[in-house]
Amino acid sequence: MLNIGCHISIAKGFFHAGKEASSIGANTFQFFTRNPRGGKAKALDPEDLEKLQKLMKEENFARIFAHGSYTMNLASNKKETREFSKDLLKEDLKRVETITNCYYIFHPGSHVKQGVDQGIQYIIEALNEAHDNNQSTPILLEGMSGKGTEIGGNIKELQQIIQGVEDSERLGICLDTCHLYSAGYDIVDRLEEVLGEIDRTLGLRRLKAIHLNDSKTSFHSNKDRHEVLGKGTIGWEAIERIIRHPKLRRLPFNLETPNDLSGYEEEIKKLRKIWLKDNYREK
Repeated sequence: MLNIGCHISIAKGFFHAGKEASSIGANTFQFFTRNPRGGKAKALDPEDLEKLQKLMKEENFARIFAHGSYTMNLASNKKETREFSKDLLKEDLKRVETITNCYYIFHPGSHVKQGVDQGIQYIIEALNEAHDNNQSTPILLEGMSGKGTEIGGNIKELQQIIQGVEDSERLGICLDTCHLYSAGYDIVDRLEEVLGEIDRTLGLRRLKAIHLNDSKTSFHSNKDRHEVLGKGTIGWEAIERIIRHPKLRRLPFNLETPNDLSGYEEEIKKLRKIWLKDNYREK
């Protein structure tokens, strides 16, 4: 089965979000752990989470995606921002531990002109500090488009972070097709070469999830502008090769395209049909 979902609000609760995902043919979904622009996280309701877990089991859900706040910048040049971000990270990791079968995904951060190496060192320190042997939720660094002083637009930067963390077994990566293409990785014409580079640098075992998006901007633009599938510079043919690729097709995919729920439903239906084509059909 193709594991595919989209971003859904948890404002009405996790069970409601799961039902909403299921209603459009999704078997995973992504949610923000708190307001994406910051703010206090809403208290978790154990009964609501229990109902979600039952639904996920009944409907064969893949892991869901918990996405960290955009205001979290572990690589900041300001100590107060780094401390605030570390507090968010620690709190988020404790919260998602109560949501079984979940990934925690976050943007590595921005070094704010102090240099990539210094920014990476701050991220490593934060992950080491947040590590808790009692927690098991996998933590995924998201690959970025490389705009401004963003860290993570280069696979080697993600490698540096993972290699620097003392206990890196829980660490992996989530790649975003729009970010990857905008960062200069040609997944349209050279997908095999890109996967080869990821494998040599990090090992494909670290690739745990994919944000599936088209791009409004040209190749290597270093801009983060998502587009509806098939309407951007990546295009349907490349999207098809990605979701049907033997090394990728079993991963969970989540859509972050500029869509409403009906638009996501249309994309999911089309993706499921493509995934089952020809000799890739499940047996």
